[in-house]
Amino acid sequence: MRTQLPFAVLAAAFACSLATTPANARARVFVASYGNDSNPCTFGSPCKTFQQAVNVVDAGGEVTAIDSAGFGPIFIKHAVTITSPPGVEAGIVPSGNNTAIIVDTTAPTDAIVLRGLTLNGSGIGTTGINFIYGKSLVVENCVISNFSGSGIALSPDVPAPVSLVVTNTIVADNGGHGIYVQPDANTTVVHATFNRVQAYNNGDRGIGVYGNFMFNPAGLSAIIIDSVAANNGVNYYALGNGGPNTVLRVFRSVSFGATINGFHDIVAEGGAAITVSQSNLEDGSWGNSLVSSYNDNYTGGVGTGGSIINKE
Repeated sequence: MRTQLPFAVLAAAFACSLATTPANARARVFVASYGNDSNPCTFGSPCKTFQQAVNVVDAGGEVTAIDSAGFGPIFIKHAVTITSPPGVEAGIVPSGNNTAIIVDTTAPTDAIVLRGLTLNGSGIGTTGINFIYGKSLVVENCVISNFSGSGIALSPDVPAPVSLVVTNTIVADNGGHGIYVQPDANTTVVHATFNRVQAYNNGDRGIGVYGNFMFNPAGLSAIIIDSVAANNGVNYYALGNGGPNTVLRVFRSVSFGATINGFHDIVAEGGAAITVSQSNLEDGSWGNSLVSSYNDNYTGGVGTGGSIINKE
């Protein structure tokens, strides 16, 4: 049985689609299990796949799933919001050993929002979301699991500041990272925010930030807030390029049970710096002296892999 949008939401969406916008404008388009990609992607005649909806929507427009179904992989070339409202499960499964969603826009000013999506690699798909080019990406209320590589790969190659936000999202059971950020040398500055992220059972890092390809001293700045990383190869990780270009802050978060032998729950290398405050660190250890702990953390069962700088 299909799970559908509440009637009030559908009615409001239908009313919006009948507004006095010119007929050729596609500021908002729709997909549904019963749709057809030869349709105009309106509420009354929805598309079948996210890809067709993205192809016809205006830059900066919105694509909305009407009911629960699988809507296919997506290659995003311009600013867009893709959303699955509460009560609707919009599934995306890649074709073979490929990526479910690729973001590689044509302009460095393009903003992308992905909301309420369920991505499953079935152990074959390589990557859940791969962000390459654009001004910003927001991933919200998504579940990304069972990819052979990484759940979310954020690898911007943009000669301008980039903002990356992942919030209220689960990344689990991926063969590589849950989430990693590794800007190209062309990218000037990256600010990454991970808020209420849950990273479980990923083979490599739960959340890893890599500034080793960046030449700008301002580099890569990331913060993890109200999040949980458990049973990943390494839970939280930062790698610099030998200078102070990579900073990761962990605030009000949990690290539990890293699984790679010889590694630790939290590791900083290559000149990167990690600071941890108001967090719960269980049954693991710090990687080295580049990890700084404020005196407000709970560290039950945690050993140290090097000296720890305790800050008041």
